[in-house]
Amino acid sequence: MSSGTRRRLDPAERRAEILAAARRCFGAGSYSSVSTSDIAAAAGVARPLINHYFGGKRELYLEVVRQMTIVSAPVVDALPDGPPRLRLEVGIDRWIDVVERNRDAWLTVIDAAHDPEVERIMREADEIAADRVLAAALLPANGHPQLRAMIRAYGGMLRAASREWLVRGTLDRAELRTFLVETLVQLLETTYPAVLAQHTSGTGSGG
Repeated sequence: MSSGTRRRLDPAERRAEILAAARRCFGAGSYSSVSTSDIAAAAGVARPLINHYFGGKRELYLEVVRQMTIVSAPVVDALPDGPPRLRLEVGIDRWIDVVERNRDAWLTVIDAAHDPEVERIMREADEIAADRVLAAALLPANGHPQLRAMIRAYGGMLRAASREWLVRGTLDRAELRTFLVETLVQLLETTYPAVLAQHTSGTGSGG
């Protein structure tokens, strides 16, 4: 695209456009095989803009990881009024939509979990996901350490389940949705109360 026909975007729009191009590029290749020139060409921008907005390829890659793994506020914002189950169903539907739209980038990111910085972002993402799940279930964010631990573990299962859907093909989308919804509802309504009762009983007997 020539400079004369390049669209004029405000900084936030240009940054989002570069991120979208980076998602496509990293999804189609790997971190090592994708260059900043590739991303700039895909975004239709000059390469120095990558450094201007992100600092370099590594920082841009980590921002893609963060964007793909951290459950954004819109996933749980404006959830319908109603029982927690309905709100959780809508939140999971929205998450599946995001993963389906960004299939290749999602798989590239979760397959890179051995990278220490990616692992750190995933730990951050698990904490934020716990906040989002508790908000969707109409539960306070604080005061549930065992529940937060189980939701973090659910996050690891969710990533594994997404591979069953996207890579192995052993679950279709509807089956994945049912699995994720029913497992999460079971965790909140049955598993957590049982663990909490056991914890309370153990604390009492220890005194």
